[in-house]
Amino acid sequence: MDKNEKVLCIKRDLLPESWVTKKSIVPLKLKEFVENCSTAGFEFVKRTYAENDSSLKQIIPYIALQTKDHGKTAIYQRQGSEKRLHDLWSLGIGGHINPVDVNKKKDSFKEILITGMQRELDEELEKMSEEIAPEFVGVISEDITDVGKVHLGAVFTITTNNTANFLPGEELFQFSWAKTNTLHKLNLELWSTMALELLTDN
Repeated sequence: MDKNEKVLCIKRDLLPESWVTKKSIVPLKLKEFVENCSTAGFEFVKRTYAENDSSLKQIIPYIALQTKDHGKTAIYQRQGSEKRLHDLWSLGIGGHINPVDVNKKKDSFKEILITGMQRELDEELEKMSEEIAPEFVGVISEDITDVGKVHLGAVFTITTNNTANFLPGEELFQFSWAKTNTLHKLNLELWSTMALELLTDN
């Protein structure tokens, strides 16, 4: 972890209560998510501080890749900088939003969110079809794990008819496409099981 990295945070008590329960899986439209976050206001905080302050929620774009029929979902094994998630399987591509994602001082929350999400996709996928647009499906949050207590996931999905449209980068260790109805057999990170519930209901 870069000791000087700053990440986008929103104060927990300014977010809707239903988003920050012990285990929250909330279907939402992007407009509603953006409006609530814009009203709450956000700030960039040193990650080393934010990781230990559960009064702040770090906003994480969390993108799932699926086939159009939802029959298959892309998965990979965690091997990145977040050691608390190592060796767990994940279906979420994404990460922190940083000041580099702000193009102008007047950028809206929505613009910063989308820029951060696209940067993460560009960093973690060596190839992605340009015609494919992420669709926002809702938020996930939990206070069960140490990681979950200080993060809130903005869940997006990208669907495709051709899995060859995606080529993983080095960070997506053991990247593969698995049958969605078999994912429960894997040792998934908690956020992935929650996102899967959101995607299934969507």
